[in-house]
Amino acid sequence: MTIEINATNRKAQGTGASRRLRNAGRVPGVVYGSGDANMIELDHNDIYHKLRAEAFHASILTLNLEGKKESVLLRDFVMHPFRQQVQHIDFQRVDAKKKMHIKVPLHFLNADIAPGVKEGGGKISHVMTDLDIICLPKDLPAFIEVDLAHLALGHSIHVADLKLPKGVEAAAHGTHAAGAVVATVQVPRGMVEAEVTAEAEAAAAASAASAPAPAAGAAKTAPAGKEGKK
Repeated sequence: MTIEINATNRKAQGTGASRRLRNAGRVPGVVYGSGDANMIELDHNDIYHKLRAEAFHASILTLNLEGKKESVLLRDFVMHPFRQQVQHIDFQRVDAKKKMHIKVPLHFLNADIAPGVKEGGGKISHVMTDLDIICLPKDLPAFIEVDLAHLALGHSIHVADLKLPKGVEAAAHGTHAAGAVVATVQVPRGMVEAEVTAEAEAAAAASAASAPAPAAGAAKTAPAGKEGKK
């Protein structure tokens, strides 16, 4: 499904002009790449609700700029520090022949049947929620699946273990490199504490059992001092 955004050219620029736009329910933005940058403005409520959809962040979007349509990617947006208000938004034009660098969301499957959860009582920890990938625009996936069906207790899934769609490769750098951990099954803290307590009690019992017993019939040491009167 194609997501379309309607925008108009923004003539006035500067801090004051942007403030007036926001007060009028508009959002200032920019479109750049493959030519001149265009200053644009968009309807706030429309773009605010689109930003709430996962697909909007990892899809080729159609920007309708006063009747002229072009393919773009969402590159950045700024929210107000405490209001539910979009302050600014950036889009980048897409070249169908050039590979692009983008983050796509990860969808985790079969967590409930993972051996580490079902049999080991562990809990899935999502170390990553998205993956940095490189691909041509036509190969861009809406998301990447992470199958947890065979994940055992204390084990992890790494970027290198993921089955990426055809034409898609993981960006081989930083925290998203091939050896980076995507998800792991951790032992619950309560279970670890119980095991530590049990081990400590077992060690104390073993120590007590191995201690030498006192000699039979051993006389008690008399208290120092004078003998009692006869």
